[in-house]
Amino acid sequence: MAATNIQVRVDPILKAEAEQLFLDIGLDLPTAIRLFLKQSVINNGIPFSLERDPFYASSNQAHLARVAQDLREGKNCSAHELIEG
Repeated sequence: MAATNIQVRVDPILKAEAEQLFLDIGLDLPTAIRLFLKQSVINNGIPFSLERDPFYASSNQAHLARVAQDLREGKNCSAHELIEG
């Protein structure tokens, strides 16, 4: 079967970390990418769960904003109490 090339731009640090990870499990980067593509086709979708980090949910961000405002106003807890725990 004839092969084709795929070019992807990634952060050099991400590439190095991924290469090391795959080397640690006995794969090179091209093989790992081929595995991802094959599994995507077999699964008819992304072969792993994609979930939003709950930290970035609007409800959590609103809560963090309220807590930060309380800290600025000296309500409920001081920064010193947070550090000293």
